[in-house]
Amino acid sequence: MTWNRFKSLYYTHPKLGLSLDVSRMPFPDDFLGLMEPKLKQAFTDMAALEAGAIANPDEKRMVGHYWLRAPELAPTAELRTAITSTLAAIKDFTTKVHQGTLTAPGGARFKEVLVIGIGGSALGPQFVSHALGRLKGGRDKMGVSFFDNTDPDGIDYVLKTLGRRLKQTLVIVISKSGGTAETRNGMLEAQAAFKAAGLDFAKHFVAVTGEGSKLDQVAQQEGWLARFPMWDWVGGRTSELCAVGLLPAALQGIKIDQMLAGAAAMDAVTRKKSSRDNPAALLALMWYWATDGRGTKDMVVLPYKDRLLLFSRYLQQLVMESLGKETDLAGHVVNQGIAVYGNKGSTDQHAYVQQLREGVNNFFVTFIEVLKDRSADTSLEVEPGVTSGDFLQGFLLGTRDALSEKNRHSITITVNEVSPKTIGMLIALYERAVGLYASLVGINAYHQPGVEAGKKAAGGVITLKLKIDAALQAAPGTGFTAETLAARLGAPDRTELVFKVLEHLAANPGGKVVKTAQKPWSDSTYTWQG
Repeated sequence: MTWNRFKSLYYTHPKLGLSLDVSRMPFPDDFLGLMEPKLKQAFTDMAALEAGAIANPDEKRMVGHYWLRAPELAPTAELRTAITSTLAAIKDFTTKVHQGTLTAPGGARFKEVLVIGIGGSALGPQFVSHALGRLKGGRDKMGVSFFDNTDPDGIDYVLKTLGRRLKQTLVIVISKSGGTAETRNGMLEAQAAFKAAGLDFAKHFVAVTGEGSKLDQVAQQEGWLARFPMWDWVGGRTSELCAVGLLPAALQGIKIDQMLAGAAAMDAVTRKKSSRDNPAALLALMWYWATDGRGTKDMVVLPYKDRLLLFSRYLQQLVMESLGKETDLAGHVVNQGIAVYGNKGSTDQHAYVQQLREGVNNFFVTFIEVLKDRSADTSLEVEPGVTSGDFLQGFLLGTRDALSEKNRHSITITVNEVSPKTIGMLIALYERAVGLYASLVGINAYHQPGVEAGKKAAGGVITLKLKIDAALQAAPGTGFTAETLAARLGAPDRTELVFKVLEHLAANPGGKVVKTAQKPWSDSTYTWQG
């Protein structure tokens, strides 16, 4: 890596407070030129998408998350009004909660927010909440917690943490379809907790969902506090800057206008049709070169900032759900995708950086550097003339050099500070990079058939569980092995699944299935003793 190469490839935008260094990706000198035709087509595709073309052909939908921070670019007046009126409604609702004109029953002010969602309905809000909470040493307007799974123990943990504050908790249930099982389960668990505490849950609940969805209908029938829309032209993984993410962020006290402004500013820059002047295009091209355009290497995201800890989790869904596709737009089997993982620096130097430097070379790293150390004006010198922040930068730069010595490639993104504007910029930067890369490799980045397949398979397991329950109840006191019960159900090819369900039933004390262990273990029996 030479200074001249660094100078020639270093992208910086002082007004945005963002820089991008791709000089440690040793692509050949003619690479950018050779990719120009593909990139030109990607820019054309992106322009059509933003103009309202059907960019998600499988589902015959427009893709409009870019309009969320620039409503004037939406292709119809109806869409522009929907975006602006929803933002105004979020601000009005938030003001009423913060000022105490909208309260819990009995007049108590809402002090906590419980967000119930999964995937894009949780990862974005979690990332933003962690990154921007208690910024500059201040206090949040409201505390925020999450149900982001259907794990009963995890739900209990959150409820125990809230404790008596449940009576001052506002619950936001987020599901576009209103039928997502994990979110529905979390909603029912929360409702049960409110009822057990003698509280009218409807006076605490808010829905963020598609108009006319199951959840929308329930919220209307039960008289929930408020309903905010989700639109079919915004995918879950790109929904942070609509009501999904803006409502909980605003309630926490985060400056959502600044997030939107940061995203809009990044969008303006990443519309430029020159790769050298477009950081999202540079990222997409680096991904293409690093992975041979086929996902042959993993993307390791290493932010050297505790507030950005959850960024890699957020990017996992954005990148992997968007790019992990079996077929391309022409219907050919391509099995595309880029695996993403990461945590934070310098923690990872004591974890998996050892393998990154000396193990299998199947990755490239994205370092994220934040120049401003802390909100305070001064920092303690931990050694003469050296602060903790100096060490953090030293570990970043040192690790980067140590990887380069072993021909391990890296990209570095530098931002001035962690702020609402910066977070908005980073979200927009990666959304655009994903869209451009998808065009480069010819896939639909905006559907998720694999996720739907997983949901369908999970539904099959639940159906089998109910059949097992019925078979056991029909013969109380009779012990069945997994094999005999599978045969009784006419499903010998599903014996392993039957075994797994029986083990789960027997392990939970609230159930009525008793296991009698035998040797070999496969001869163990399960009996209904209700």
